[in-house]
Parts: sequence; structure tokens; C-alpha cells
Amino acid sequence: MFDDNERLARQEAHWLIKEFGAEAPLYAAMKAEKAIEQKDFGRCARWKRILEILADSRSTKSAVSKY
Repeated sequence: MFDDNERLARQEAHWLIKEFGAEAPLYAAMKAEKAIEQKDFGRCARWKRILEILADSRSTKSAVSKY
């Protein structure tokens, strides 16, 4: 079972993929950078987790498409 933070990060990642497609990681990286500029490290950590989820989903899709 996921905690609320993980569940929200996964929902956000799913929404980003739906809205931005291949550009989703770029959007998340920009949001993380803005959070760093504002010294909001909690929000930055959330966006970093979203980037990890997006990377995992991309690597999973590419691994599946090889078969």
C-alpha cells in the first residue's frame, strides 16, 4: 500500500503523461527547479519523486516494446 505522498506523486505523474506526453519529464524538471529557486525543498522532493516515477514508466514501456 502507498502512503498519501506516494499516491499523490503517482497521480501527478499519470496526469503529466496524459497532458504532456513525452514532454512530461521536462515539465516536472522545471517545476523541481522552480521549487529549488524558492528554497521549497519539500516540494522539490515531491517533483523529484515524480521524475523518478516518469523515468520508471518510460523504462518499463521501452523494455516491453522490445519483446
